[in-house]
Amino acid sequence: MAVNNIVKRLQNIMRQDAGINGDAQRIEQMVWMFFLKVYDMQEETWKFKAKKEKQTFESIIPEKLRWRNWAVDEKDGNALTGESLLSFINNELFPTLKGLNITHETPRSKAIAKEAFEDLNQYMKNGVLLRQVINIINEIEFDDAEDRHMFGDIYEGILKDLQSAGNAGEFYTPRALTDFIIQQLNPQLGEIVGDFTSGTGGFLTSALNYLVPQVQTTDDGRLFQQSIVGQEWKPLPYLLL
Repeated sequence: MAVNNIVKRLQNIMRQDAGINGDAQRIEQMVWMFFLKVYDMQEETWKFKAKKEKQTFESIIPEKLRWRNWAVDEKDGNALTGESLLSFINNELFPTLKGLNITHETPRSKAIAKEAFEDLNQYMKNGVLLRQVINIINEIEFDDAEDRHMFGDIYEGILKDLQSAGNAGEFYTPRALTDFIIQQLNPQLGEIVGDFTSGTGGFLTSALNYLVPQVQTTDDGRLFQQSIVGQEWKPLPYLLL
């Protein structure tokens, strides 16, 4: 599956929509859908793990709003589209995700579902075009090894587009540069690399990749898990991460 072709197809459809103005909005529109699809897949992994441990897993997202239950087109004529799809997303999906009940006891893996959407918007105004975008995203099966690898390429392509989106007001550091800086820092297991405007986590990812060869024992693995700390306040890079 050609990555550039998928991204280009998505962008070409969204360029026809009167509600989206510029690359930054197109990218944001793509990314929240990628997030929900990947999150839905991840929840199945958590559910399977809980079952093996004889525990129960309950999604923080109401069943009706999980990606698999509204976004997948079974080609039976029942998939949401047009005004029905727009109404569902604008009046049910987004308000519910923004209003999820989060407490200090809510696991981080669940709290992210609300935090990621708190400041996001759904820009598209044409529900038929929106259905076309969703169907293309559903061509990617992120539980398949090849498609998971492809998502990394999509991710890199989105970052390149963000760099050229002049009204985004953001700077995304190229991977080659983050790798070089981390090499010069030469972090060692037991040290902590911090980035408190981490964006999509480029520096943190480079740091982890640099530390991987140093992991030789179980204790090393524990140090590795504690080797980075990051923070990001804006929703778009948070979703990309």
